[in-house]
Amino acid sequence: MHSYRLLAWKNLDGKWKSGLDGHMKTKTIGLTLAISFLAGAVCFAANPQMGTWKLNEAKSKVTHGMVKNNMVVYQSVLFDVKVTIDGTDEKGKPTHNEWTGKFDGKDYSVTGDPTSDARSYKKIDDRTMDFTVKKGGKVMATGRIVVSADGKSRTVTASGTNAKGKKFKNTTLYDKQ
Repeated sequence: MHSYRLLAWKNLDGKWKSGLDGHMKTKTIGLTLAISFLAGAVCFAANPQMGTWKLNEAKSKVTHGMVKNNMVVYQSVLFDVKVTIDGTDEKGKPTHNEWTGKFDGKDYSVTGDPTSDARSYKKIDDRTMDFTVKKGGKVMATGRIVVSADGKSRTVTASGTNAKGKKFKNTTLYDKQ
């Protein structure tokens, strides 16, 4: 037979307290946090937009003189989404910008992009999002992102005005990596 010793004492208010009370609270809080993070991860993992997308230049139509977004990565960061875009500018120099926020249609800051300072994404359905790109509060571009039914590719349509004031309309296709 095993003998277990429980520590017990009286609190200042006169109530008996077990030494296991604090241990159970710690376990309960830890379990609750673990379940919350797991649920969040499952939600993001089920989102077909998430992952790494590589530009398929052969199937894309990009207006001459526009930045080419060669690689776009969507990843979960706690309860937000981080979008990292690497590409080349009209002179062939590398570009890199980042956006972190939610797919709720609200503006969130962009870093590393001289042509924009805010971007918003709004989830339409499981495979479709609309986006808006702004600079100094002015809308520079709007568009739509649609992931194919098989989840292997996506099409991005965008239109707006570039930094030189010229209108553009691009249709770019990306393959999931």
